[in-house]
Amino acid sequence: MTTARMKNYLPDKARLIKNFNSAAGSYDDIAVLQKTVAERLLEHLDPVNILPRRILDLGAGTGGSARQLRKRFKQAGVVQLDMALKMLSYSRKQSARFFSGQAYVCADADRPPFKPAAFDLVFSSLMIQWSHDPDSLFTALKKCLMPGGLFLFSTLGPDTLLELKESWAEVDSTVHVNAFLDMHDIGDALIRAGFIDPVMEVETLTLTYTDVIDLMRELKQLGARNVNAGRHHGLTGKSRFQHMAAAYERRRVHGKLPASYEVIYGHAWVPDKPVSVNIDPHTAVVPVAAIKRNG
Repeated sequence: MTTARMKNYLPDKARLIKNFNSAAGSYDDIAVLQKTVAERLLEHLDPVNILPRRILDLGAGTGGSARQLRKRFKQAGVVQLDMALKMLSYSRKQSARFFSGQAYVCADADRPPFKPAAFDLVFSSLMIQWSHDPDSLFTALKKCLMPGGLFLFSTLGPDTLLELKESWAEVDSTVHVNAFLDMHDIGDALIRAGFIDPVMEVETLTLTYTDVIDLMRELKQLGARNVNAGRHHGLTGKSRFQHMAAAYERRRVHGKLPASYEVIYGHAWVPDKPVSVNIDPHTAVVPVAAIKRNG
């Protein structure tokens, strides 16, 4: 993908904030996928030997995961960070007790405003996909974590909404669906940032809808509709939408339209002490990003 084309897929942060602020009041009523993924990510903590005292929930949304983290680690303070102020305001109302152990920060996750080694655990469910620069994000998060700290996350992979993406591709070449990094690129970025022992797994979750309008309406209500910089900024013509809907209809199964989500779960650790790498002086070092992949 060319640099110019890659820029078309950068999330429009201003639009994203506007969308999530608008979605705050109804988000919990319809966020089935998001709740499911967050619950499964929390389960990944079960076999982990960690007792964090300071936790960052990166992209906290309405605060459901943050409250579960506080229940799990009762002595820990939890900081909820989100760029949508109304999401944080809604979350604060849900944990209005004076000793809730929660703090709230409205900021862009790509530039976390924390001192080095501020947290033992960074938890992030379905936020990384909105980052402009995962390399910079992971580097910043590593600095935020204590030596031996854990970064636990979930995000969306490139096959997310594949049916919708392929249906639009039959109509035009405009960006209609958000694009996401694959698992291997995320792993490479974690290593470049200085994390160690990254472990990742992927699963596909499929939701079903009566028709494509139901899917589009839900994406809008969740604040997760197309926010790519290269999206078409005018109204989508009726004939083009109907063409896309007809293409999607061919994917109907058992009377329902499927919408697939490729979900990536992962974790990585901050080394207990600095890691040095001995490189043979006669060895040529080539950045991973400079290597072209086939396909």
